[in-house]
Parts: sequence; structure tokens; C-alpha cells
Amino acid sequence: MSQLNALSRAASSYLRSAMHQPIQWHEFGEEAFAAARAADKPLLLDIGAVWCHWCHVMDRESYEDPEVAAIVNELYIAVKVDRDERPDIDSRYQVAVSALTGQGGWPLTAFLTPDGKPFYGGTYFPPADGYGRPSFKRVLTSIAAAYREKKGEVLEQAGLVESAIARAETFGGGGKVSASVIDAIIESAHKMFDSTNGGFGGAPKFPHPGALDLIMERYARTGDSDLKTVFSTTLEKMARGGVYDQLAGGFHRYSVDDRWVVPHFEKMCYDNSELLKNYVHAYQATGDQFFAGVARDMIRWMDEWLSDRSRGGFYASQDADYSMDDDGDYFTWTLGEAKAALSDDEAAVAMLFYDIQEIGDMHHDPAKNVLYIKAPVDEVARRLNLTEERVRILLSDAQKKMYEARKERPTPYLDKTIYVGWNAMCISAYLEAAKVLDLPESRQFALRSLDRLLSEGQNSKQGAHATEESAHPTLKHVIAYSDPEAVPRDASVDGVLDDYAFTVIACLDAYEATADITYFNFAKAIADSMAAGFLDHASGGFFDTRSAHREKAALGILGTRRKPFQDSPTPAANPAAAIALLRLHDYLNDGSATHAKYRELAEETLEVYAAVAGQHGIFAATYGLAVARFSHPHAQVVVIGTDKIADDLYRAAVSPLSLGTAVLRLDPDKAVAQNLPPALAQTISNLPALAIRQSNEVRSFAVLCSGYSCQPPFFAASELASALVTQMKSAA
Repeated sequence: MSQLNALSRAASSYLRSAMHQPIQWHEFGEEAFAAARAADKPLLLDIGAVWCHWCHVMDRESYEDPEVAAIVNELYIAVKVDRDERPDIDSRYQVAVSALTGQGGWPLTAFLTPDGKPFYGGTYFPPADGYGRPSFKRVLTSIAAAYREKKGEVLEQAGLVESAIARAETFGGGGKVSASVIDAIIESAHKMFDSTNGGFGGAPKFPHPGALDLIMERYARTGDSDLKTVFSTTLEKMARGGVYDQLAGGFHRYSVDDRWVVPHFEKMCYDNSELLKNYVHAYQATGDQFFAGVARDMIRWMDEWLSDRSRGGFYASQDADYSMDDDGDYFTWTLGEAKAALSDDEAAVAMLFYDIQEIGDMHHDPAKNVLYIKAPVDEVARRLNLTEERVRILLSDAQKKMYEARKERPTPYLDKTIYVGWNAMCISAYLEAAKVLDLPESRQFALRSLDRLLSEGQNSKQGAHATEESAHPTLKHVIAYSDPEAVPRDASVDGVLDDYAFTVIACLDAYEATADITYFNFAKAIADSMAAGFLDHASGGFFDTRSAHREKAALGILGTRRKPFQDSPTPAANPAAAIALLRLHDYLNDGSATHAKYRELAEETLEVYAAVAGQHGIFAATYGLAVARFSHPHAQVVVIGTDKIADDLYRAAVSPLSLGTAVLRLDPDKAVAQNLPPALAQTISNLPALAIRQSNEVRSFAVLCSGYSCQPPFFAASELASALVTQMKSAA
């Protein structure tokens, strides 16, 4: 049995998967840097993820090769990083390698000076010369020789790269926040829109949930049919494509072609959380049950595969492959495999509907078919001379049988790590779907997951001396690892800006779902902690890591300050933070300096990026959503009542798409005395007594407020619905 390397002590599943490799791996930390300085050797940095196909390919081809290991161990100090566990490390070295080579991605391979400054890098290096890339062995020996023989040039190059990283995070000049940036982003989306296949740009084609939400938000205000075409075409084509798992539900990470047919098969919780919101919002915007059906189907997959049903919490990802020798084989089908699982009638229908042929879609195995919806039900019925109802029954039976047969195959690894920020995103998505689609079980699970996040996600290690920052609750980045039996007792990673911003938003979503003031108080406390620990007091906006984190862990280029404003691949943290602050501001209105400060901080954050946001097109979509919220008066619908009339009023309030409107429901017997945020308490206290009671009986009603000004109560759902439409159009 081979000797274990230092990664056997790691908590991350990805790092632990390399503990049997002959490379003398280190985790990113002072121990590795001290060893590099002592031996005057360059560092070899490998950044990847447990779900990353090419990371595993490079592990097998190179890092498990004894000859490669001998070169690495002799010439380098080797460091391996899990990009999901350490996004702060990944983001900085991605910028560095991109500055050097114009490319990034995973695996990221970087060569560093002993103090961690990058001077060369790339992504995947093949074991032999090929793919337009030199062999990894040749790269290893050449780079080590350059470090020994041309150290002055190497150090100069490292300095230039470090300067390039700093410039990459400088937006210059700022500007005033203007809603015109939304026009620029939407115009960019229009230019990139693939009118045939949906989506933006060509292959490889990624979903862009933020851009779709921004387009839907504008459509809800204007009714522009061109905008409807963009989002509806995209969401329909994606859901009917192979990028959607037609058997289990849920989206794969992206499509390698421009038709959404052949995906990269890994599934990420953050892609599915944001796309779930897209489909819910598309249903609100159009009333089309197709979008609601996709949303429910996504929840089916997330419930079954991606969630800890007993304790709450959402898992991180599911791998594309179950071994090094396959490429999506778990998800794909030969014609023979399909026929073996189905009756003749079911197979006939499935072959036409899913386009299952002798020659399929996969390059590594041409017999393998990706399931996607090729022909609609009416066409299948016509070609087989069956009724549409019969086709639907056969399809339903075929889907169930193929899914059960697929479960018998070796299953790709499920990373059960629970990340704070990604969980907050999933919680918000579940609460949104539960609200609009009336899914009480999804609501309950989201709240249980948030309770776990708030209970286990706070970092108890505040340090020996209290400061303004340490006086506030701080968050972890990881709640639980996939292999808890192997996790060291001291394993803890500090939360990054994403964790704070998305948790504040999730807490506010939970408050609106429950009217439980506890969630609101958590939102406020975490937002205050975010401001204390991440705010750039000099120039506005938020850094991605806490000040204390940068001071204690400024190894390599981690001391470089970053302000994330672009969506990639998750919504950007700075505009998300601005949205969180604006929502808090909407609830306070207590005349306090803190109340005013939340909106001021949001405005200062948006100003940092204002001058250049329009140039970044759809990658600035979350920024556009934040500007939309900043530019329009906030709105609230408060439904007071517990009977069927209140149910109807609530449904009327949540049915239309209005991303800037909060909807709450209160018990009439408790509404006046309930512990409420100041602005909401003021709204309730100002309501005339007649609105609440008539003839000594409780009377259900709704009140619509905008910018702290409320209309008279509504007692009929139809009148409330009409008022909401009028309000949206008037704010366009």
C-alpha cells in the first residue's frame, strides 16, 4: 500500500482524493511556503474541484505517474487547492494565470516563486506533446530550469503579474448610479442572443441566470415582446435540451455545443438554485405552466439528490463521471440499453421523443445518446398513430423505468459538503418557489436548512481581543464536509463576502415567508458584520475577504484586494451585498443613522462600478438587478388575515413578477402587537380600525405600500392584482 501524503489530513473531498498520489502534496499554507523558501524551490500550485472532469484526467495522467512525481518532488514544493473550499485563493490565481496566458479554468496549474508570486501557468497540460500544448514533463523541467538559471527574469515577471492582478480590480473613477446601465446590459444580451437555440453566444454555452432575471424584470415593467422572446426561448430550449437531466431533473453545468444537447455532466447546486428562480420568475411573468413544471421537477432532483433531508442543508455538487474511463456514461444511453429497460411500445415512443439512435452524441462512444426532447408529443403521436394521451402515458412509464435502470449503474460521486453561501442561494430559491407555486414542504425544508446554517455557520473563533469587527457575528465558509469522519477538528475556513451577502438575503426571504422577526434580526446582524469586516472605507464597495483574514493569511498573493462585481459563475457578491442592504433599508425607516447608512453603503457600492458596468454586458447582470432595485421605490404588500379571502389576496400578491416587491402575511389578532421592523410597524399602526374589524369581526385585507406611502386597504384579490400591475407599469 502506497504511503499517504499530507493531504490525508485535509478536510476537502477533492484534496483527500489525492492523498494516495506519489506527489508530496501540501495544503496551501505557511508550511508549504516555508519549505519552498528553505529549499529555494518554486511552488507548483494545482487548483481544481471534485466535480471537475479534466482535473481528474490530469490527476490520473500526470500526478499519479511515478516519473512525473519524481520530477515534481525533486524540483518543486507541490500545493493542491480545492477551489470550492478556497474561492479566495482560486479567484486571485485565476486572474494571475489569465494575465500570463489569456486563459483560465480548471485545473489551474500555476508556478510560483517561494513567496507565492505566480510567474507562469496554464490549465490542463497533457502527458505528451499534444492539444497544442507541451507535455507536462517538459513544462516541469523547463520551468524549474528557468527559475534556477534566470531567477532575475522570473522575479521580474512575478512582479509584473502581481501588478496586473491589482489593476484587474481597479475600476477607476466610479460614477453616479444610473438606470441607463440596465439598457446597456440588455442591449448586450440582445446582441448575443441566439434566436434559434436560445442562450447567449456560441459553444460552449453557459446559462446566465442573472441576465435572464434582469430581462424578465424589464419585461414585467414594459411588456416588451422582444424581451419575452429572449427569456422564454432560452428557458424552453434549455429545459428541452440535454443540458437538462430529462430523467432525474436538474441542470448540468453547461453545454459543449450551441444547441444545449451535449452537456458537461457535472451538476452544481448554485446553477440549479439560480435557474430554479429563473423558471419560477418565468412562470410569474408569463403564466405558462411549462415553466412551473420545470421548477417543480428541479426541486424533485434537489430533494432527492442534493439535500440532507434529516438535518437540512444542500449538498455542493454531483460529479460528471463515476470513473476516469467514462465521460457522462451514467447519464447517457445506447439504443440497446434503452430497449432493454422498456417495453416495445415504450421504446418506440422514447426513441422518437428523446432521439435515441444507433449513432448517438458522444465522441468517446458514438453509440451513447444524450437524452433531449427532439419531437413534441403531438408529432410522436402522429408518427406512431397513437393518441397524445397514450403517448404521454407511455413516456411517463418510460421515464420512470429508465430512471430506475440508471440508478443501478455506478453513480457519480456526490459532494455532500455544505457551503454557507451556496446554501443561502438554495434556501432563497426554495422559498421563492414555495411562495409562488404553493409548496409547503419546500418552504419547511428551506427554513430548516436556514436554521442549520445560522446555528452551525457562525464562527466562534473571534480572537483574543474584541474589535469593532470581532464584536459582530462572523460566518464560516463551510458548515459540514462530505466526509465528516475524516475532518480534522480544527478544520474551519473563514466566510467570504458571498457567504455574508447571500445569507442576509436568505434571512430576509425567510422573514417575508414567516413574519418571524428572528430572521430579520439575523439579517441585520450579519449585514452589520459584513460592513464591519469587508467594507472599503476609503473607496466604497466590499472586499471579498475580511480585513482580519487578509492580515493573518496574506500568503502568496492573498493580500491582494478584490472587489467582485462580475457574475462568474455565481451572482457577483458586491451587487448582491447592495441588494441586501437596500432590502434592509426598506424595512427600517426609523430615522436612525443606521437606517440611512444602509442605503448610503449600497449606493457607494454601486458607484464603484458605475462607470464601467455597461461594458461588461451580461456579466454585470446582478449589478443591473441591484440598480433596478435602487432606482425604483421599494414596494410591500402586507396581507392581514387567515381565511380563504386572505389566501386569495396572498396568491394575487405573489402571482405577478415584481422582483422589488416584498409580500408578507400577518395574523390579524397579532398584527398590531407583533414585533415588527419599524417601517412595517408604522404601516400597521397607521391602518384605520375599520380595515381590521367590521361589526366586531376580523376582516381580511391587503395593503400595498410604495416608498413608505400606503394605498387604502384592498379587500378583493382582483383589485389588488390590478393595483400591482398599475404600480409596475408606472415605475417602468
